[in-house]
Amino acid sequence: MSGVRLPDWVEVRRALHRIPEPGFAEHKTQRLLLDLLAQLPSERLEIRTWRTGLVVRVPGLRPRRRWAWRTDIDGLPIREETGLPFASEHPGYMHACGHDMHMTVALAILHHFVHHPMDDDLIVIFQPAEEGPGGARPMLDEGVLEPWRPDAIFALHIGPEYPVGTIATRPGILFANTSELFIDLVGLGGHAAYPHRANDMVVAAAHLVTQLQTIISRDVDPLEAAVITVGRVEGGTKQNVIAERARLEGTIRTLSLAAMERIKARIEALVKGVEAGFECRAMIDYGAAYRQVDNDPLLTGEFMSWVRRSGSANLLECREAMTGEDFGYFLEAYPGFMFWLGVGDAHGLHSARLSPDERALDVAIRTVTGYLRWKSEASG
Repeated sequence: MSGVRLPDWVEVRRALHRIPEPGFAEHKTQRLLLDLLAQLPSERLEIRTWRTGLVVRVPGLRPRRRWAWRTDIDGLPIREETGLPFASEHPGYMHACGHDMHMTVALAILHHFVHHPMDDDLIVIFQPAEEGPGGARPMLDEGVLEPWRPDAIFALHIGPEYPVGTIATRPGILFANTSELFIDLVGLGGHAAYPHRANDMVVAAAHLVTQLQTIISRDVDPLEAAVITVGRVEGGTKQNVIAERARLEGTIRTLSLAAMERIKARIEALVKGVEAGFECRAMIDYGAAYRQVDNDPLLTGEFMSWVRRSGSANLLECREAMTGEDFGYFLEAYPGFMFWLGVGDAHGLHSARLSPDERALDVAIRTVTGYLRWKSEASG
């Protein structure tokens, strides 16, 4: 499909970068991944497709355990502004969260263990729809991994704020619980000259946006991190028409499930107040919700110690982030961890100008293959 040959990982990454696709529509991506895997000895691989994703097994020489590595494969609806010669060929879409880097590392891990087998089985999961609506939970709900149930699962995420050569992680909570938030308000529209004959949903929406911020300042413990952001407000059709409808779109992020539930209860109470005060109807939809990435303390501590001993990267213990990642659902099902991979870019995640330093690929490949081999030998 692309003419890319393994193991030219920079070219692999660039080929993937050119074809970002939305969640559960990663058809070209899946095809390219299958074409690249076809370059490996078929007798050393077992490949299963699931929707637009893949699950691949490399049998171990004397398997006692199964170690899983997960990568996400979808892009974002962002118009790329990097000016790179290998920029996105799909208008309006970009790998602005580094999933092209993630997939390349996963392919390199497969390549390594196909040619240099370890004792244990390796399972590599190419998961679709991480950016939405979420692929991890349906994979688990449908039992996709049960035939090859892993003993532990691992993943990485690029971190533009960390320099190349750095890996950052921590035991316990790494990423937050997240939930989308959509609120639709429906009242009675009318002529701007007769406001007393209408129920203005633009005014109702403005009141609600302000009230939602009081949840963080007055209902959440100041020592407990939480965020409510309303990122989009839509209402009305014309400057002299009182709006019949308005819509708020936002996100909720917390570092505990209890805080998430408290915040949702307060949102619902405030929305009922707006319904009563503005004599309107309101509908709440929480959309996609992602579970916190809660790193297993024992495995994470073991990994951090191994990185320090091996010298494969500079290890930092980082703070929690309010980032969302549906890898948290995998960590509910299996022990494991995620870490940040430093890619040294001034532009952050989801930026139209994000351009990770490709030298980070070697750091990730060296670290992950070394750790998995050590883990296999240590468990024998």
